[in-house]
Amino acid sequence: MATAAAPIRLDRELAAAARDAAQTMSRSVAEQVSHWARLGRELERSPQVSVAQVQAVLRGDAPYDGLGVQEQAVVRTHWDESLAATLATLNLAQAFEAEGHRYAELGADGQIHVSTPAPKAAAKKKRVR
Repeated sequence: MATAAAPIRLDRELAAAARDAAQTMSRSVAEQVSHWARLGRELERSPQVSVAQVQAVLRGDAPYDGLGVQEQAVVRTHWDESLAATLATLNLAQAFEAEGHRYAELGADGQIHVSTPAPKAAAKKKRVR
């Protein structure tokens, strides 16, 4: 017998990821979130994955190489998600411009493009010192 659904709040990032995954997997968003919750529950119950060891590695208290293959996969997934979240908010071009630093990047055309900060950004930096 199915149980009644309980409303929950999700952060925007998780809701968007669930929406994307749900569409790919032909599920509703609620079904996708439930699926992920069941996977997480089973992962925490798994005798092949030590959640305590995974958490120790994520805190920096234990070496990654000491983990088993399944535990390493969990850690890599966490690192991938953390890195993606950081990169989504990072604007190095803006930060370099504000600091008056030149930088180079590979353009969509495959060529290296060097960006030089506007003169006022460099002058502003000199005045602040």
